[in-house]
Amino acid sequence: MQTIKDIQLQGKTVLLRVDFNIPMNKDGTIIDDSKMKAALPTIKYILDQGTRLIVMSHLGRPKGQPNPQYSMKPVAAHLQSLQENKVILAPDSVGPAVQEAVSKLQPGEILLLENLRFHGEEEKNDPQYARQLADLADVYVNDAFGTAHRAHASTAGVADYLPAYAGFLMEQEVNMLRQVLDHPEPPRMAILGGAKVADKIGLIDNLINKMDILLIAGGMGNTFLLAQGHAIGKSIHEADLVDQAAKLLQKAQERGVTILLPTDVVVAEAISPDAEAETYPVDSIPADKTIADIGPQTIKTFCEAVQKARTIIWNGPLGVYEYDQFAQGTWEVARAIAGSQAVSVIGGGDSAAAVQNLGLEKNITHISTGGGATLEFLEGRVLPGVAVVERAGALH
Repeated sequence: MQTIKDIQLQGKTVLLRVDFNIPMNKDGTIIDDSKMKAALPTIKYILDQGTRLIVMSHLGRPKGQPNPQYSMKPVAAHLQSLQENKVILAPDSVGPAVQEAVSKLQPGEILLLENLRFHGEEEKNDPQYARQLADLADVYVNDAFGTAHRAHASTAGVADYLPAYAGFLMEQEVNMLRQVLDHPEPPRMAILGGAKVADKIGLIDNLINKMDILLIAGGMGNTFLLAQGHAIGKSIHEADLVDQAAKLLQKAQERGVTILLPTDVVVAEAISPDAEAETYPVDSIPADKTIADIGPQTIKTFCEAVQKARTIIWNGPLGVYEYDQFAQGTWEVARAIAGSQAVSVIGGGDSAAAVQNLGLEKNITHISTGGGATLEFLEGRVLPGVAVVERAGALH
């Protein structure tokens, strides 16, 4: 993979794709700026080389039309507050007004393009739109790992017209995920939670080939409990995937891979903030109850397994952790991972939020900024946004 350290940038205009698709309130107040902060080392390095920098991102789902609700205006203001270089918001992402803004851009300044998805051509990877973006600059840098699984004009198409390089965040993400997949220190563990098996069948299938032990819980764990023959009351599950779950359990057994499922669970009559939590073994779950977390015996088993692991991948909460009475499983496993000696990688989303809420992020080796991109990478898929910087050099 060629990175920005592999090219002489001085005097050049750089087109940088970042993932500034960040959560905001309706008034434009930013809720979580961690993705923006993750891109700052790349932005600083590029500007320190004496360049003019054009930054581009999407925000939300404006459906291919300009929509003030999804303007990059609050993002531009926040980017200005995070660093010292001047930030200018462009009126659009392409067109004469943008070209004029680029012509006036001074070395050391940042031009932030308006939301890429105000143009339907972005998500269609339209060659003409990609060419218009490419014509703004001399060099393309992709630092948007979170959108690397999308073959869009700004994540893939631009690289047909400009030499392409990876930013530091892209490099770090790919290197860490490759390390835990291809060169992990044993014992190797994956912890998988969240609601749906359907989202993670490919992931589980690939990890059975890579890991020594899988811990499966959360909503998706219920489908595996059904595959083992347990009654799960009113709990969420995917009836059409019970056979698939049984096949995955069989495949793991044939390969000598241990799959740990809950042996006891916390249940309630309904999932709500004031619901009363009760604990039952998995072979005696009441028919009118819903599984909401793993039980204390399962927590003990999972945490003991975590302490023995040397490589850990975690994706998805182990219960309805939004409510304290159903959060113990997720919290205790997070603490166990943070306290372990393992190389630990957390795949974004709710798992990352749980770790950050507990203030444990400094004790995790790597928290991925990708959601779907991380999952697809761990499944073993080729990500278009990664592929274009790995074939970098074709245009040099």
